[in-house]
Amino acid sequence: MDSAASFLSSLFGGGGSGAPAATVKAILVYPIKSCRGISVPQAPVTATGFRWDRQWMLVNSKGRAITQRVEPKLALVEVEMPPEAFAEDWQPTPDDHMVIRAPGMKPLSIPLAAKCATIDDVSPEWFSTYLGNPTRLVRFKEESETRLTDPDYARGYEVMFSDGFPFLIISQGSLDALNEMLKEPVPINRFRPNILVEGCQPYAEDLWKTVKINKLTFLGVKLCGRCKVPTINQDNGIPSPTEPTKTLQTYRSGEVLLPSHKNKRQVYFGQNAVCKESLSANGKGKIVKIGDPVYVMRSFSSSNEVPTNKPNFM
Repeated sequence: MDSAASFLSSLFGGGGSGAPAATVKAILVYPIKSCRGISVPQAPVTATGFRWDRQWMLVNSKGRAITQRVEPKLALVEVEMPPEAFAEDWQPTPDDHMVIRAPGMKPLSIPLAAKCATIDDVSPEWFSTYLGNPTRLVRFKEESETRLTDPDYARGYEVMFSDGFPFLIISQGSLDALNEMLKEPVPINRFRPNILVEGCQPYAEDLWKTVKINKLTFLGVKLCGRCKVPTINQDNGIPSPTEPTKTLQTYRSGEVLLPSHKNKRQVYFGQNAVCKESLSANGKGKIVKIGDPVYVMRSFSSSNEVPTNKPNFM
Protein backbone atom coordinates (compact mmCIF):
# COMPACT_ATOMS: atom_id res chain seq x y z
CA MET A 1 0.00 0.00 0.00
CA ASP A 2 1.46 3.37 -0.97
CA SER A 3 1.80 6.25 1.49
CA ALA A 4 -1.40 7.96 0.37
CA ALA A 5 -3.39 4.76 0.71
CA SER A 6 -1.80 4.12 4.10
CA PHE A 7 -2.86 7.58 5.25
CA LEU A 8 -6.42 7.01 4.08
CA SER A 9 -6.49 3.61 5.71
CA SER A 10 -5.49 5.06 9.05
CA LEU A 11 -7.91 7.95 8.63
CA PHE A 12 -10.89 5.70 7.90
CA GLY A 13 -9.96 2.88 10.23
CA GLY A 14 -7.70 0.49 8.37
CA GLY A 15 -6.52 -2.96 9.36
CA GLY A 16 -8.34 -5.83 10.99
CA SER A 17 -6.50 -5.33 14.28
CA GLY A 18 -7.17 -1.59 14.58
CA ALA A 19 -10.29 0.49 14.93
CA PRO A 20 -13.03 -0.28 12.42
CA ALA A 21 -13.75 2.21 9.68
CA ALA A 22 -17.49 1.82 10.06
CA THR A 23 -20.26 -0.48 11.27
CA VAL A 24 -22.95 -2.27 9.30
CA LYS A 25 -26.15 -0.31 9.98
CA ALA A 26 -28.57 -2.10 7.65
CA ILE A 27 -28.69 -5.07 5.28
CA LEU A 28 -31.12 -4.94 2.38
CA VAL A 29 -32.12 -7.70 -0.01
CA TYR A 30 -34.29 -7.29 -3.12
CA PRO A 31 -35.84 -10.68 -3.99
CA ILE A 32 -37.66 -9.29 -7.05
CA LYS A 33 -35.56 -6.96 -9.18
CA SER A 34 -36.78 -3.34 -8.97
CA CYS A 35 -39.44 -4.08 -6.32
CA ARG A 36 -39.16 -3.05 -2.67
CA GLY A 37 -36.30 -4.37 -0.64
CA ILE A 38 -36.37 -6.25 2.65
CA SER A 39 -34.39 -5.02 5.64
CA VAL A 40 -32.99 -8.03 7.50
CA PRO A 41 -30.79 -8.48 10.60
CA GLN A 42 -28.41 -10.78 8.73
CA ALA A 43 -27.92 -12.29 5.28
CA PRO A 44 -25.84 -15.24 4.05
CA VAL A 45 -23.37 -14.61 1.24
CA THR A 46 -23.75 -16.95 -1.73
CA ALA A 47 -21.97 -17.29 -5.07
CA THR A 48 -24.21 -14.55 -6.52
CA GLY A 49 -24.50 -12.11 -3.61
CA PHE A 50 -26.81 -12.15 -0.62
CA ARG A 51 -29.17 -15.10 -0.64
CA TRP A 52 -32.45 -14.37 -2.46
CA ASP A 53 -31.17 -11.05 -3.83
CA ARG A 54 -32.70 -10.38 -7.26
CA GLN A 55 -33.52 -14.04 -7.76
CA TRP A 56 -36.80 -13.08 -9.47
CA MET A 57 -37.51 -10.55 -12.19
CA LEU A 58 -40.49 -9.28 -14.17
CA VAL A 59 -40.42 -9.47 -17.96
CA ASN A 60 -42.73 -8.19 -20.67
CA SER A 61 -44.27 -10.09 -23.58
CA LYS A 62 -40.94 -9.91 -25.43
CA GLY A 63 -39.02 -11.34 -22.49
CA ARG A 64 -37.32 -8.05 -21.65
CA ALA A 65 -36.75 -6.97 -18.06
CA ILE A 66 -39.22 -4.56 -16.48
CA THR A 67 -37.71 -2.11 -13.97
CA GLN A 68 -38.73 1.07 -12.21
CA ARG A 69 -37.20 3.07 -15.05
CA VAL A 70 -40.26 2.23 -17.17
CA GLU A 71 -42.69 1.13 -14.44
CA PRO A 72 -42.29 3.34 -11.34
CA LYS A 73 -45.25 1.50 -9.77
CA LEU A 74 -42.86 -1.36 -8.99
CA ALA A 75 -41.68 0.79 -6.08
CA LEU A 76 -44.98 -0.06 -4.36
CA VAL A 77 -44.65 -3.83 -4.75
CA GLU A 78 -43.80 -5.24 -1.33
CA VAL A 79 -42.09 -8.60 -0.90
CA GLU A 80 -42.24 -10.65 2.30
CA MET A 81 -40.01 -13.65 2.98
CA PRO A 82 -40.10 -16.05 5.94
CA PRO A 83 -37.81 -14.56 8.63
CA GLU A 84 -35.89 -17.83 8.83
CA ALA A 85 -35.08 -17.59 5.10
CA PHE A 86 -32.00 -15.56 6.01
CA ALA A 87 -30.57 -18.13 8.40
CA GLU A 88 -27.32 -19.62 7.10
CA ASP A 89 -28.41 -23.22 6.59
CA TRP A 90 -32.16 -22.77 6.03
CA GLN A 91 -33.81 -24.67 3.19
CA PRO A 92 -37.41 -24.01 2.06
CA THR A 93 -40.12 -26.63 2.31
CA PRO A 94 -43.21 -26.89 0.09
CA ASP A 95 -45.06 -24.86 2.72
CA ASP A 96 -42.72 -21.86 2.51
CA HIS A 97 -43.70 -18.95 0.28
CA MET A 98 -42.68 -15.47 -0.79
CA VAL A 99 -45.70 -13.18 -0.39
CA ILE A 100 -46.13 -10.23 -2.76
CA ARG A 101 -48.41 -7.27 -2.08
CA ALA A 102 -49.32 -4.14 -4.02
CA PRO A 103 -52.02 -1.44 -3.74
CA GLY A 104 -55.41 -2.69 -4.88
CA MET A 105 -54.21 -6.28 -5.26
CA LYS A 106 -54.80 -9.40 -3.18
CA PRO A 107 -51.61 -10.97 -1.78
CA LEU A 108 -49.82 -13.33 -4.14
CA SER A 109 -47.90 -16.34 -2.74
CA ILE A 110 -44.97 -17.81 -4.64
CA PRO A 111 -43.53 -21.16 -3.44
CA LEU A 112 -39.87 -20.90 -2.52
CA ALA A 113 -39.09 -24.57 -2.99
CA ALA A 114 -40.20 -24.58 -6.66
CA LYS A 115 -37.29 -24.28 -9.08
CA CYS A 116 -39.17 -23.62 -12.33
CA ALA A 117 -37.79 -20.76 -14.42
CA THR A 118 -41.16 -19.21 -15.26
CA ILE A 119 -43.71 -18.72 -12.52
CA ASP A 120 -46.89 -19.57 -14.40
CA ASP A 121 -50.14 -20.22 -12.48
CA VAL A 122 -51.65 -16.91 -11.35
CA SER A 123 -48.61 -14.61 -11.30
CA PRO A 124 -48.81 -13.44 -14.97
CA GLU A 125 -52.41 -12.38 -14.43
CA TRP A 126 -51.56 -10.71 -11.10
CA PHE A 127 -48.68 -8.62 -12.43
CA SER A 128 -50.37 -7.94 -15.77
CA THR A 129 -53.38 -6.56 -13.92
CA TYR A 130 -51.24 -4.43 -11.64
CA LEU A 131 -49.05 -2.96 -14.39
CA GLY A 132 -51.67 -2.91 -17.15
CA ASN A 133 -49.46 -4.79 -19.61
CA PRO A 134 -48.64 -8.48 -20.21
CA THR A 135 -46.11 -9.37 -17.55
CA ARG A 136 -44.51 -12.56 -16.24
CA LEU A 137 -42.49 -13.30 -13.12
CA VAL A 138 -39.37 -15.37 -13.85
CA ARG A 139 -36.88 -17.00 -11.49
CA PHE A 140 -33.17 -17.39 -12.04
CA LYS A 141 -32.13 -21.04 -12.43
CA GLU A 142 -28.95 -21.39 -10.41
CA GLU A 143 -28.51 -25.02 -11.40
CA SER A 144 -28.23 -24.38 -15.12
CA GLU A 145 -27.64 -20.65 -15.64
CA THR A 146 -24.59 -18.47 -14.99
CA ARG A 147 -24.25 -14.69 -15.34
CA LEU A 148 -20.72 -13.42 -14.86
CA THR A 149 -19.76 -9.92 -13.80
CA ASP A 150 -17.86 -7.75 -16.24
CA PRO A 151 -14.36 -9.30 -16.32
CA ASP A 152 -12.81 -5.86 -16.79
CA TYR A 153 -13.81 -5.10 -13.20
CA ALA A 154 -14.27 -8.40 -11.36
CA ARG A 155 -13.25 -11.59 -13.13
CA GLY A 156 -15.05 -14.84 -12.27
CA TYR A 157 -17.78 -13.46 -10.01
CA GLU A 158 -21.48 -14.15 -10.60
CA VAL A 159 -24.83 -12.43 -10.21
CA MET A 160 -28.45 -13.39 -10.71
CA PHE A 161 -30.63 -10.59 -12.10
CA SER A 162 -28.50 -7.72 -10.80
CA ASP A 163 -27.35 -5.59 -13.70
CA GLY A 164 -23.81 -5.18 -12.53
CA PHE A 165 -22.30 -6.64 -9.39
CA PRO A 166 -23.38 -8.66 -6.34
CA PHE A 167 -23.15 -5.90 -3.71
CA LEU A 168 -23.65 -2.16 -3.38
CA ILE A 169 -22.18 -0.45 -0.32
CA ILE A 170 -23.25 3.05 0.76
CA SER A 171 -22.55 4.97 3.94
CA GLN A 172 -25.05 6.85 6.06
CA GLY A 173 -22.58 9.74 6.04
CA SER A 174 -22.89 10.02 2.26
CA LEU A 175 -26.67 10.13 2.48
CA ASP A 176 -26.55 12.70 5.28
CA ALA A 177 -24.18 14.90 3.28
CA LEU A 178 -26.52 14.79 0.29
CA ASN A 179 -29.59 15.53 2.39
CA GLU A 180 -27.93 18.63 3.82
CA MET A 181 -27.93 20.00 0.28
CA LEU A 182 -31.49 19.01 -0.66
CA LYS A 183 -34.61 21.02 0.06
CA GLU A 184 -36.46 17.75 0.66
CA PRO A 185 -34.30 14.99 2.19
CA VAL A 186 -34.47 11.53 0.63
CA PRO A 187 -34.27 8.14 2.40
CA ILE A 188 -31.69 5.50 1.60
CA ASN A 189 -34.23 3.40 -0.29
CA ARG A 190 -33.82 5.76 -3.25
CA PHE A 191 -30.37 4.24 -3.81
CA ARG A 192 -31.11 0.56 -3.14
CA PRO A 193 -27.91 -0.52 -1.37
CA ASN A 194 -27.25 -4.01 -0.05
CA ILE A 195 -25.02 -2.87 2.80
CA LEU A 196 -25.53 0.46 4.58
CA VAL A 197 -22.71 1.40 6.92
CA GLU A 198 -22.35 4.17 9.47
CA GLY A 199 -19.56 5.83 11.40
CA CYS A 200 -17.33 6.88 8.50
CA GLN A 201 -16.85 10.17 6.69
CA PRO A 202 -19.16 10.98 3.77
CA TYR A 203 -18.11 9.13 0.61
CA ALA A 204 -15.33 7.28 2.40
CA GLU A 205 -16.69 4.14 0.70
CA ASP A 206 -15.58 5.56 -2.66
CA LEU A 207 -12.00 4.67 -1.80
CA TRP A 208 -12.52 1.26 -0.21
CA LYS A 209 -10.52 -1.17 -2.30
CA THR A 210 -10.53 -4.05 0.21
CA VAL A 211 -12.64 -4.25 3.38
CA LYS A 212 -13.28 -7.00 5.92
CA ILE A 213 -16.75 -7.64 7.33
CA ASN A 214 -17.12 -10.61 9.69
CA LYS A 215 -13.96 -12.21 8.22
CA LEU A 216 -15.33 -11.84 4.69
CA THR A 217 -13.28 -9.92 2.13
CA PHE A 218 -15.18 -7.40 0.03
CA LEU A 219 -13.45 -5.81 -2.94
CA GLY A 220 -14.58 -2.42 -4.22
CA VAL A 221 -14.69 -2.77 -7.99
CA LYS A 222 -16.19 0.49 -9.26
CA LEU A 223 -18.21 3.53 -8.30
CA CYS A 224 -21.92 3.07 -8.91
CA GLY A 225 -23.16 5.23 -11.76
CA ARG A 226 -26.78 6.11 -11.09
CA CYS A 227 -29.77 5.89 -13.43
CA LYS A 228 -33.16 7.59 -12.93
CA VAL A 229 -34.35 5.29 -10.12
CA PRO A 230 -33.08 7.60 -7.30
CA THR A 231 -35.53 10.23 -8.59
CA ILE A 232 -38.51 7.92 -7.91
CA ASN A 233 -40.24 8.32 -4.55
CA GLN A 234 -40.27 4.77 -3.17
CA ASP A 235 -43.26 5.51 -0.94
CA ASN A 236 -45.66 6.55 -3.71
CA GLY A 237 -43.97 5.56 -6.97
CA ILE A 238 -43.97 9.14 -8.29
CA PRO A 239 -40.81 10.33 -10.07
CA SER A 240 -39.27 13.71 -9.39
CA PRO A 241 -38.25 15.68 -12.48
CA THR A 242 -34.76 16.37 -11.21
CA GLU A 243 -33.84 15.52 -7.62
CA PRO A 244 -31.65 14.22 -6.15
CA THR A 245 -29.80 13.82 -9.47
CA LYS A 246 -29.63 17.58 -10.12
CA THR A 247 -27.90 18.20 -6.81
CA LEU A 248 -25.60 15.19 -7.21
CA GLN A 249 -24.59 16.57 -10.60
CA THR A 250 -23.01 19.57 -8.90
CA TYR A 251 -20.49 17.57 -6.88
CA ARG A 252 -20.76 13.86 -7.70
CA SER A 253 -20.49 13.92 -11.49
CA GLY A 254 -17.68 12.50 -13.55
CA GLU A 255 -16.64 16.04 -14.38
CA VAL A 256 -16.03 16.77 -10.70
CA LEU A 257 -14.86 13.40 -9.36
CA LEU A 258 -13.16 11.81 -12.33
CA PRO A 259 -11.61 14.45 -14.59
CA SER A 260 -9.58 11.85 -16.49
CA HIS A 261 -12.65 9.74 -17.33
CA LYS A 262 -14.81 10.23 -20.41
CA ASN A 263 -18.33 10.23 -18.96
CA LYS A 264 -18.53 13.72 -17.47
CA ARG A 265 -22.30 13.86 -16.91
CA GLN A 266 -22.71 10.57 -15.08
CA VAL A 267 -23.33 10.89 -11.32
CA TYR A 268 -21.96 8.40 -8.79
CA PHE A 269 -23.27 7.29 -5.42
CA GLY A 270 -22.06 4.15 -3.66
CA GLN A 271 -19.41 1.51 -4.34
CA ASN A 272 -20.09 -1.74 -6.19
CA ALA A 273 -18.35 -4.71 -4.59
CA VAL A 274 -17.76 -8.44 -4.78
CA CYS A 275 -17.00 -10.89 -1.97
CA LYS A 276 -13.83 -12.94 -2.39
CA GLU A 277 -15.16 -15.85 -0.32
CA SER A 278 -18.15 -16.23 -2.64
CA LEU A 279 -15.80 -17.97 -5.09
CA SER A 280 -15.40 -20.86 -2.66
CA ALA A 281 -18.14 -23.49 -2.44
CA ASN A 282 -17.00 -24.74 0.96
CA GLY A 283 -17.04 -23.39 4.46
CA LYS A 284 -19.57 -21.87 6.82
CA GLY A 285 -19.75 -18.45 8.40
CA LYS A 286 -20.36 -16.56 5.17
CA ILE A 287 -22.83 -14.18 6.70
CA VAL A 288 -23.08 -10.44 7.30
CA LYS A 289 -24.95 -9.09 10.31
CA ILE A 290 -26.11 -5.70 11.47
CA GLY A 291 -23.51 -4.36 13.89
CA ASP A 292 -20.56 -6.06 12.18
CA PRO A 293 -17.47 -3.83 12.15
CA VAL A 294 -16.03 -2.82 8.79
CA TYR A 295 -12.24 -2.78 8.49
CA VAL A 296 -10.48 -1.09 5.59
CA MET A 297 -7.50 -3.14 4.46
CA ARG A 298 -6.61 -1.29 1.25
CA SER A 299 -7.74 2.03 -0.20
CA PHE A 300 -7.59 3.83 -3.50
CA SER A 301 -5.50 6.97 -3.17
CA SER A 302 -8.12 9.14 -4.92
CA SER A 303 -11.52 8.83 -6.54
CA ASN A 304 -9.90 9.32 -9.93
CA GLU A 305 -8.27 5.90 -9.50
CA VAL A 306 -11.56 4.10 -8.85
CA PRO A 307 -12.91 2.25 -11.92
CA THR A 308 -16.25 3.34 -13.36
CA ASN A 309 -18.46 2.30 -16.25
CA LYS A 310 -22.04 2.61 -17.48
CA PRO A 311 -24.91 3.22 -15.00
CA ASN A 312 -26.26 0.39 -12.86
CA PHE A 313 -30.02 -0.11 -13.03
CA MET A 314 -30.95 -1.59 -9.67
